[in-house]
Amino acid sequence: MPLQLRKLVTYAETTFIEGGRAAPTPLRLYAAAAVLTNPWAGRGFVEDLKPEIHDIAPQLGALLTEEILRMAGSGEAVEGYGKAAIVGTSGEVEHASALIHTLRFGNHYRKAVGAKSYLAFTNTRGGPNAAIAIPLMDKLDEGRRSHYLTIQFAINDAPAPDEIVVALGASIGGRPHHRIGDRYQDLKELGSTQGLDAAPADVSHG
Repeated sequence: MPLQLRKLVTYAETTFIEGGRAAPTPLRLYAAAAVLTNPWAGRGFVEDLKPEIHDIAPQLGALLTEEILRMAGSGEAVEGYGKAAIVGTSGEVEHASALIHTLRFGNHYRKAVGAKSYLAFTNTRGGPNAAIAIPLMDKLDEGRRSHYLTIQFAINDAPAPDEIVVALGASIGGRPHHRIGDRYQDLKELGSTQGLDAAPADVSHG
């Protein structure tokens, strides 16, 4: 089944002041969301989701990645990244999950930004104007807490009951004035070596 795309929605925000103090570098957040017809809507319980996954997920991955790179300027500029999907009320959460939890979708984004960490995600069900929450993490270091961020926005007419919203998110920068350390520092303080082999050489970042 071909991708039936109703519209593409983009979101951007720039934070200049946080906690009453100017950010050393403004935090920039970007998202691109595709509103598409749920390919399984009206078909009852579909056992095998693979045909539609194979047809649609690669198209979505390519489309949304291209839009994120356009907004961010380049894949190198992207520091934090994540993904999300919301299925309309006539669908299953499994339908939302199907289109984003496949390498046919995520690998477009990973390769374009040179990522090593996994894509943080949400997959939910909701109606028009449901909050789209995209959790982010550092694309190279999942323990770097400064880049634990969430992009949240809504589309006033989506998803309709027979639609799915699929989105990618990106950050340029981390939280301004981040000061809670990172997981590697916690492990050292707790006397644990678990996970330290994955720590980058410089763990001074937060």
